[in-house]
Amino acid sequence: MNYRKARLKVESIKRALTDEHHMDALMKSETEAAKRPIRTDIINFLLESTGVKETTYLEIGVRNPAHNFDKIRATRKYSVDPGVEFRENPVDFKLTSDEFFEQLRTGKVLTKDTRFDLVFVDGLHLADQTERDIRHALEFLAPGGYVVLHDCNPPTESHAREDYMYRASPALDFWSGTTWKGFFKYRKDPQVFACCVDSDWGVGIISQTVDLGPVSTVENPFYEYHVLNQFRKESLNLVSFEELKGRVIRQ
Repeated sequence: MNYRKARLKVESIKRALTDEHHMDALMKSETEAAKRPIRTDIINFLLESTGVKETTYLEIGVRNPAHNFDKIRATRKYSVDPGVEFRENPVDFKLTSDEFFEQLRTGKVLTKDTRFDLVFVDGLHLADQTERDIRHALEFLAPGGYVVLHDCNPPTESHAREDYMYRASPALDFWSGTTWKGFFKYRKDPQVFACCVDSDWGVGIISQTVDLGPVSTVENPFYEYHVLNQFRKESLNLVSFEELKGRVIRQ
């Protein structure tokens, strides 16, 4: 690299370090990363709340199982991941979620009558895939079960970018993708109840039976981030963990 290119690179880095968007994203990333409880705690609480003696759990998008899967307290646990992000990929089904659900539907894996008390979706963080994962999970959900999603509350538009590999973003390596769009679609669906715990980048929860709150009345037909940002609480039904526990336990 010649001197002129090196100088331009240094100047661009300096601008990034003082740019308001970069500073805002950095601050919000630090704030979000420090929030508690994490998804593992929320999942274990929901599994315990079902009142089922022998629970069945499915995790989509595992990466390293030590981060979450291994800590989940369920009688039967199944994991699905194609192994794109974690080379070892020690999971039960080395498949995409679409492939897994299709094989489950035909009885090629497990049995066609398998039902899950909780399905945790943390796979490809793009809206169309998230929507399909939710739809398929609901199809195989046990009565009183939950669909839980990670990364439903991106703190800035940079975190909600579509391309994870764009590391020059103010959000750097932090990425929520467009998961929120898939979740928001079900916030508008009167056939389910949904809320989002304001912790660990937004833990979305969907139930067919437990009243987690009314459907969203926010109009955002084009799924624009600035509308989400303006009406964040109403769009996602943001609640604290204590509020979630109150809604679940009283039922």
